[in-house]
Amino acid sequence: MQKPTQAETASVGDDLGARAHADGCFMIEPLIDERRCGLLAERLQEYAGAVRQTPQGMTLQQEPAVTRTGETLPAGRDVRKIDGLYHDEIFRSLIEDDKITTPLRLLLGSELRLYRATALMKPASVGSAKGLHQDAPYWPIEPMSMWSCWIPLDDATVANGCLTVIPGSHLDGPLAHHATDDDFVVGRDAYDANQVVAVPAERGSGIFFHSLLLHGSAANTSGLPRRAVTLSYMGSHHRCTDRAPLRRFPLIAPASTRQSASSIAKPIARRAAV
Repeated sequence: MQKPTQAETASVGDDLGARAHADGCFMIEPLIDERRCGLLAERLQEYAGAVRQTPQGMTLQQEPAVTRTGETLPAGRDVRKIDGLYHDEIFRSLIEDDKITTPLRLLLGSELRLYRATALMKPASVGSAKGLHQDAPYWPIEPMSMWSCWIPLDDATVANGCLTVIPGSHLDGPLAHHATDDDFVVGRDAYDANQVVAVPAERGSGIFFHSLLLHGSAANTSGLPRRAVTLSYMGSHHRCTDRAPLRRFPLIAPASTRQSASSIAKPIARRAAV
């Protein structure tokens, strides 16, 4: 990813909403400090390695590569995903953190609800790829305009599977997805591969993106894990198409500070036309 110029950064500071509408994504770095990253990563490993009992409402998903091959890995290295982080107190504190919720209130309105809080573990050497997809077609929520915050707890690199995005792709609306052996992705004919941007990010950065933004991540071919947390939020104008009451989604307490959100956001540079 190209580093934004001062002019680009200033334009985000002038109007976060306009930049978010145009690109469907932006970055705030740092969002949380290294000490907090370490505590969160350690807690995830305790759950993945069955050292800490998972609370009610939290579930673990095994790595597809492990499922396919039947390979036995050390405890904690075979987990792809941990859902239901809201049920853990230190992750609930992260979910409610003003540094995350302030920019999201600017985009979604003052009444903010959590849709999901999930850890994406991407274990060293076996962490599987996630093909390009949009989140909204997975979810029974309308309109398709939710926002997520993706936070790497390890430095996210091209080698260990950093996020990849196509800035502005959310403006194309929902795209057809198809199932593969262990994924749900858009077809290669639905986007220009030359516009895919890798977004390496230091641990503790926050990448915010629209629920229709095309995004994914490569397999982890490195010897290091790439643990990340993704938090997805909705506003009061969203509704469940499965008729589930909105009250089942936790209401996030109002933010105490709002003035600095747009001034610290950075754009994610688009690929130059080829």
